[in-house]
Amino acid sequence: MPSVLILGFDPHTVPGMDGDAMRAVLDKELARFGERAIDASMGLITPDESAESTVVTKLSERDWDVIVIGGGIRKPEPALTFFEQVVNLVREHAPGAAIAFNTSVGDSVEAAKRWL
Repeated sequence: MPSVLILGFDPHTVPGMDGDAMRAVLDKELARFGERAIDASMGLITPDESAESTVVTKLSERDWDVIVIGGGIRKPEPALTFFEQVVNLVREHAPGAAIAFNTSVGDSVEAAKRWL
């Protein structure tokens, strides 16, 4: 069974976001992976000093086929340095995994499937 790790900010740590509602959307997306026989896991990152260790821990859990880096990390300009850090951590700790990018929370399956 192919494996996918989705990395994104913990919605409960994003100012102005309804964390519970966004978490429900994320859980729905995880269910979509299961419906397609893809073993998916989420690495929800708090943008603080624990971020790097959280990413490394998730990357090191297993050999991932694809790592999807969410738009919350990629898109806002203030997060650019953090995005670069995440990409380099993926390169270092999951060198055999393809890297994919979603366009929204609801198309992580499609992003991953491009590389599976």
